[in-house]
Amino acid sequence: MAQLASAPGPIRARDLAAPTLPWPQRLRRFVASPQFLWGVVGLAAFFLAWYLLVDVFRLWSFARLPSLVKTVKEWLNPNPVYGFSVFTEGYYVHILASVQRVVLAFIFATVLGVAIGLLMGWRRVFFGLAFPILELLRPIPILAYIPVVLLVVPGREAPIVVLTFLAAFFVTILNTLLGVRSIDQVYFRAARSLGFSEKDILLHVIVPGALPYIFIGLQIGIAACWFSLVASEIVSGQSGMGYEVWQTYYYQQYETMVIFMVTLGFLGWGSSAIVRAIGNRLMRWRAQMLGGI
Repeated sequence: MAQLASAPGPIRARDLAAPTLPWPQRLRRFVASPQFLWGVVGLAAFFLAWYLLVDVFRLWSFARLPSLVKTVKEWLNPNPVYGFSVFTEGYYVHILASVQRVVLAFIFATVLGVAIGLLMGWRRVFFGLAFPILELLRPIPILAYIPVVLLVVPGREAPIVVLTFLAAFFVTILNTLLGVRSIDQVYFRAARSLGFSEKDILLHVIVPGALPYIFIGLQIGIAACWFSLVASEIVSGQSGMGYEVWQTYYYQQYETMVIFMVTLGFLGWGSSAIVRAIGNRLMRWRAQMLGGI
């Protein structure tokens, strides 16, 4: 599809597209945008509500939640009461353990999920064989896979990675399949009339055409990896943020529990932003093509 959009001619779509701004300018533009400002307001409103409900008014069951002030003090304390803060090595050890598991699981889910999704959309025979299996396994909750994975996969680290992988795997397959199905048949007919082989159609029509849907699936998948990771580390782990969330809850160290929960949220947000940025860069040809219309 990218080849077809940039066919030889006196003027090309990429020549008409606006030049890409350097990243410092893009960052300044984003910070000054209403989207960023509203995001800041939303976060401020959330933490203000937490402070008022828990610290000030102590309404209903909110009084049982950890104080915002105490949580922030514990997080920034060089000598934390429960042993974890931004100044302690153990905090980063657990972060690193969780990040490594998510990255490994996400890479496997991306490679296998995209490959299977492309094959299902490209070959009807493969779709007929794989789709019933996918629809049988996909609705099963990740927690239900835990006993099976623990029986089949040896060790402590491997089951965590496999369970985290499953959360992103099914999402990636379905979005890739949807991306292939969304490609206009005109592109296939044009490619075949130009003498493209089936391999060329896959590389230059199917893969570029499905990329927007693939990266939507990957953004969902990376988020799914994080919430699946927590359950996996609770069951099988001896380290990681999910493991510590459960441990701190069990020992009633609620401020530290919230610290790890918020850290998970920030890492999930950051990883989704990275996937989105990579997708935007890889799909720049699409913006150039639309800019030349």
